[in-house]
Amino acid sequence: MQKLTQLLKETSFYPIMGVELNHENTIVMDFTANNMVLEAIDLGDTKAFSEYVFGLLADASCAFGIGGYMEPRAIYQRSEVFGTSPEDFRNIHAQVDIWAEPGQAVYAPLDGKIHSFQDNGAFGNYGPAIILEHQLKGEIFYSLYGHLKRSDLIGLEVGQQILAGQVFCHIGPYPENGDWPPHLHFQLIVDMEGNQGDYPGVCAAKDQDKYQRNCPDPKWIIGFEESF
Repeated sequence: MQKLTQLLKETSFYPIMGVELNHENTIVMDFTANNMVLEAIDLGDTKAFSEYVFGLLADASCAFGIGGYMEPRAIYQRSEVFGTSPEDFRNIHAQVDIWAEPGQAVYAPLDGKIHSFQDNGAFGNYGPAIILEHQLKGEIFYSLYGHLKRSDLIGLEVGQQILAGQVFCHIGPYPENGDWPPHLHFQLIVDMEGNQGDYPGVCAAKDQDKYQRNCPDPKWIIGFEESF
């Protein structure tokens, strides 16, 4: 993974949201237990949760919120998708979320091809997700885009070429996006481990080392300095 990380540092990427994320249009969002405001929100009520997220954006006059790489989050008790036993409960977010209005176009950051896609429909899951396969100077890796619009999956084919800068999906509305406040879950993966259309984006604390090795920080692709 060290070679891949170095290649990511050295490569220029197309902005995933179509514009560069900076401190004028983006705020960092905290979903850890340190954010005491979360205790007053019914996180199982997606409308209330969404009003909180977009209230933060409106107050900051920003179009985007960002954050979450290896963040120990306090929001996953909203769904049994993340486990019920303390030992196996998954609360470590293995990649980065970009929160934005539903319908926001998502652009391919680099050339790739469709590896797989699927509508992961359980409450709290990814909803529609697309996984791209990339090759960068001989290094193969994957990027996952979750919480999309259902219509983004129509007409897709495995192996279909996607070019850097191409709009190939959109941030989906709830409930079709897995019933989350609208956002893009963006994840890099070295080894898909046989998965198709899905790959765990949240892990248990006991598995954090494995996921940190297999899911490199996408900060070099996103480019937002707070993620460095």
